[in-house]
Amino acid sequence: MQEEIKKLVAKGEMLPLMEEFYTIQGEGFHKGTAAYFVRIGGCDVGCHWCDVKESWNADLHPPTKTEIIANNASSYSNTVVVTGGEPLTWNMNPLTSLFKEKGMQVHIETSGAYDLTGSWDWICLSPKKIKLPKEEIYKVADELKMIINSKSDFKFAEEQAAKVNEDCILYLQPEWSKREKMIPLMVDYVMKNPKWKVSLQTHKYLNIP
Repeated sequence: MQEEIKKLVAKGEMLPLMEEFYTIQGEGFHKGTAAYFVRIGGCDVGCHWCDVKESWNADLHPPTKTEIIANNASSYSNTVVVTGGEPLTWNMNPLTSLFKEKGMQVHIETSGAYDLTGSWDWICLSPKKIKLPKEEIYKVADELKMIINSKSDFKFAEEQAAKVNEDCILYLQPEWSKREKMIPLMVDYVMKNPKWKVSLQTHKYLNIP
């Protein structure tokens, strides 16, 4: 039975589901929008400031049939956000096909470090220095979310912005634990470089998931 489950996970017909919940999107372009979040376990990018490190080990999260995930999401909202962990660790084609069959708007939040699978209405790309995005995703990203943890991250942000398509919306977002130090620097940077916008994790201020 275990081998059969492994095969289904490899196909993307089951996925290591860490958590799922209905909430308000807190970041980026769709902030303030009601959405159902599906957090998939598994990530080897390893950002030291990650606020969901418990998502990294996929073995800790139960393999769940994509039909169950899709049914749960569609009963709450017509917008679903797939996040992680790093969801592109897995084949996203089966899951997003089911979402699409239900007429849902399907979003992803990803580092882009793995091949792009799935059918998406909105791609939020958040590159990490540790494991850079695959080149293909820069062309199709709808928004670029750069986490600002130190002054050197502004340079990295510009390097990544030079790779995305011209319609991609550019966001700078402070790493939560450094926000008091980084926000003044970000405000000044955006005022001098208005192609960028400031993104804040408003869900944390609202004390919601």
